[in-house]
Amino acid sequence: MNVLFALLVLSPLAAAEPLSVAGLLEPVEILTDRWGVAHIYAQNEHDLFFAQGYKATRDRLFQFEMWRRQATGTVAEILGRRELQRDIGTRLHRFRKDLDQELNHYHPRGKAIIEAFVEGINAYVDEVLVGPARLPIEFELLGIEPRRWTAADVISRHQGLLSNVTSELRTGQAVHVIGAEKVRELDWYRPGEPELGLDPAIDGSLLKDEILGLYQAFRGPVEFLPEDIVAEHRADARSHDRLRDTVSRAALPAGDGTDDIGSNNWVVSGRFTQTGFPYIVNDPHRVLAVPSLRYFVHLVAPGWNVIGGGEPVLPGISIGHNEYGGWGLTVFGQDNEDLYVYDTNPRDPNQYRYLEGWEEMRILREAIPIKGESPETVELKYTRHGPVLFEDREHHKAYALRAAWMEIGNSPYLASLRMNQAKSWEEFVEACSYSRIPAENMIWGDVDKNIGYQAVGISPIRPNWSGLVPVPGDGRYEWDGFLPITALPRVENPEKGYWGTANNFMVPDGYPYPEALHWSWGDEIRGLRVDELLSSGRRFTIVDMMSFQHDELSIPARSIVPLLKELELDDSRSRQARDLLLDWDFVVDKRSVAAAIYVSFERRLLDEVASTVVPEPARELIGRLNKKRVIDWLVAPDGRFGEDPIAGRDAVLKASLSGALSDLTERLGADTRNWQYGQENFKHVAIQHALSPAVDEPTRAKLDVGPAPRGGYDSTLNNTGSGDNQTSGATFRVILDASDWDNSIATNSPGQSGNPDDPHYRDLFELWVKHQYFPLFYTREKIESVTESRLELQPAGATDR
Repeated sequence: MNVLFALLVLSPLAAAEPLSVAGLLEPVEILTDRWGVAHIYAQNEHDLFFAQGYKATRDRLFQFEMWRRQATGTVAEILGRRELQRDIGTRLHRFRKDLDQELNHYHPRGKAIIEAFVEGINAYVDEVLVGPARLPIEFELLGIEPRRWTAADVISRHQGLLSNVTSELRTGQAVHVIGAEKVRELDWYRPGEPELGLDPAIDGSLLKDEILGLYQAFRGPVEFLPEDIVAEHRADARSHDRLRDTVSRAALPAGDGTDDIGSNNWVVSGRFTQTGFPYIVNDPHRVLAVPSLRYFVHLVAPGWNVIGGGEPVLPGISIGHNEYGGWGLTVFGQDNEDLYVYDTNPRDPNQYRYLEGWEEMRILREAIPIKGESPETVELKYTRHGPVLFEDREHHKAYALRAAWMEIGNSPYLASLRMNQAKSWEEFVEACSYSRIPAENMIWGDVDKNIGYQAVGISPIRPNWSGLVPVPGDGRYEWDGFLPITALPRVENPEKGYWGTANNFMVPDGYPYPEALHWSWGDEIRGLRVDELLSSGRRFTIVDMMSFQHDELSIPARSIVPLLKELELDDSRSRQARDLLLDWDFVVDKRSVAAAIYVSFERRLLDEVASTVVPEPARELIGRLNKKRVIDWLVAPDGRFGEDPIAGRDAVLKASLSGALSDLTERLGADTRNWQYGQENFKHVAIQHALSPAVDEPTRAKLDVGPAPRGGYDSTLNNTGSGDNQTSGATFRVILDASDWDNSIATNSPGQSGNPDDPHYRDLFELWVKHQYFPLFYTREKIESVTESRLELQPAGATDR
């Protein structure tokens, strides 16, 4: 019997109709609350994860289908030849080791759990293909249908927070152009000073961007064009070109904490809370998208009672709590990639030099389907270190990636399955020892009043090089295994009574394994603010935690604005702006005119300082400067600012302020009363669907969410990014109260559903932009009080349909 069930929207008091579904062993009940969170009650583990897969797919079907196509290298099948490079890159980087061993790494019953999850996915896919359910609008717009999943799709690494081969190539290019010492002083490396020089065997002039073409294609977002859309809903070319650069694409961070994407978390001991029990607080910052990257769910079955969020395509909960404790994460950052450069045999390009001889590349051949064409057969080449990304036949070179995340046990977040059942700090640490990708700062707080911190991630040990530049693949640069996760930094019940992380430097003095860590960290700015807020010594409430997550005080402003005080400014407009900044409280509030002036000024200042301190040949390679370093140079200017460094520094400040005022006048007019920061013409949030630039205006209005005014920027705890439109930050937040889990609260903008026709597609957006939360209820009684719909799933044959 085919799967035949649809969601019933009923009042909390109405009885749910039992529905028959093939694949279940026993009945399952799903209560969906008024905020779209599904609370799944199953009688066994198989049915629990089956139902999680089913419900998440129902809510996010298009998201699931695009994940599957990116994971399997079948995007060209629906979008044509322009996506062939992506599909080649995907297949080149596909996990190809023992699948059973891989699945069971994440949980003792990992294979059974993941396969049950996939069964649930396929149950819903089967339903929409042969039953009465209607496909979401995206499928109609593209003229496609979803396809079934396999367990191999779940463990794809294509959307993992990986690092750092892109920055490795750019650093190598910069070293070639301006030298290792100049590159080193332009960043803030820790701990110590890494070796950045290129090996003499590396020809720096051959380090071209095209080397990473397949890697970037594999990692990058899918872009839709008008020709992909059915004719009646297709955008015209002009509209598409105008909108394409503003779409919230799924860009991925480099992992060093210096870009807009970062996260905050902290755990506070009961010594400093109103209740006497820990608060566990987390707001991961990722690309804003519709639907949201993350998805809340509550999983209840024998041995399982866990609630929280994770990526909807993965079983389990990556951030949340069970009966015993709660946990959260931020990016710790690790260098788990290396770019190897080989000499190839002039007589046989499929051979590369290793030690004293030639080794053969392993070659696989795969046929890739292409829309409107015959499949194309491609060669995928591998050295002993990993996939060959690029071959330079003219210079007899090949470039391959060695990536720790291609080893067994490196699918992002799946080790959370073990964390979901942890009953104590000790069990949580044990569960963390299986979490290899991404590298994270894990925090924990429990009902026994313990708090703790454990860094996780896979850490290659490089005994003789920094890992920051490409190296020869001839055998002289090899990893010496991996550092055990439990040897990474850890803290249990810290004396200060709290622990917070914000992608900042988390390595204690005298740490014995620096060679296993990365060197590039963030600017410490958000981390400083977390510590400042939590170190007051007073006792906090949940409302304090809400305020801290949305804190918009700028520490850079507090450091830079005083430098304006004694400047001799030539025009009254600049003097008035300077005075306004000197009277400002440094809070980047959406209603503030001073905030608009400061953010415009800081943007100009960063560009001016970069033009001053970065040698011209390396400016496009160095990228965005670390703000801590910028402040250092402004406070103590050197000869790069001119013969009189202080006068040169002051000239940079004046030019930046004047330029900012000109920018604001051009953008918002001459009347400064119209210069409030948060507005559609300056700081705002408009979350655009991936299809948005490719569709007509009426369809776009249905898909997009916003706009709304915003405050904050990339250096505030409420990290709203460095652009005018917030395209990254925390749409997902949790504040967990270990004294009573029903007191926990959350956000997940714009909504739980990915279907534009579903009320839960955008219903959480308004709460989020107003800095408000919804209750994350845990007990059955509380859940029943806000239940919006009920679904009872019965094993096939248990009901007569």
